[in-house]
Amino acid sequence: MTAQLIDGVALARQWRARVAERAAALAARGHRPGLAVILVGDDAASQVYVRNKVKACGEAGIHSVLETYPASLTQDELLARIAALNADPTIHGILVQLPLPPHIDAQRVIEAIAPAKDVDGFHVANAGALLVGQRGYWPCTPYGCVKMLEHIGIELRGKHAVVIGRSNIVGKPMALLLLQANATVTICHSATADLGHFTRQADVVVAAVGRPRMLTADMVKPGAVVLDVGINRLPDGKLCGDVDFDTVREVAGWITPVPGGVGPMTIAMLLLNTVEAAERAAG
Repeated sequence: MTAQLIDGVALARQWRARVAERAAALAARGHRPGLAVILVGDDAASQVYVRNKVKACGEAGIHSVLETYPASLTQDELLARIAALNADPTIHGILVQLPLPPHIDAQRVIEAIAPAKDVDGFHVANAGALLVGQRGYWPCTPYGCVKMLEHIGIELRGKHAVVIGRSNIVGKPMALLLLQANATVTICHSATADLGHFTRQADVVVAAVGRPRMLTADMVKPGAVVLDVGINRLPDGKLCGDVDFDTVREVAGWITPVPGGVGPMTIAMLLLNTVEAAERAAG
């Protein structure tokens, strides 16, 4: 068996086209969606991420504002800027790129963003809405994973899913979304004893721990769906995921590549959340 690829680039292109249609409809009514992206410091990976997000906004007809600040920016200065953006009617989404410099409390910054503009889905109000099954803004990476599962037509009801990774950004929200689809969910992490015992039982495995190629073929149930959220840079400069792609693809039924899998869908869902925020603001 060789797994079928879930092409995140192609699927993201479809979603971005839908977003562009909705953005154009809003603009025709005088409500062009707007996203503010804030980058503090000079983290190289973050610079790439924000450039890709800003470029994607332009292609979708979303007005974007990129604000870059030195790592010396104080927490109070950042909070003041967020307060100004909260009050700006032309801005419908605010994204503060993580990680932040160590002297800034990331959670305090996230909570300073108005929930209605928290298109990253990290604010406690949106996390709480997800927990109780109400519609807030879902974190973009888990949201993209759900759309991938919908795309391949897998029925999650009664299926067993294993999420490897307990972070508030991917792991826990991913588990909650799977639970809402009536799947049975097990949350593990990189130090789980006999991790393969759990993953070999899973119909769906989501790997999101940031350890290169940790999920190997002997840990995967034949025919399972494997979503690789990890992105790691190897010593030779090449990128790889948390899944040993070449071996796991010979066992799994479906698999996402790295790059070109979950990453493009994450950006597409950011755009979707932003246009939805603009639609809600426009009424």
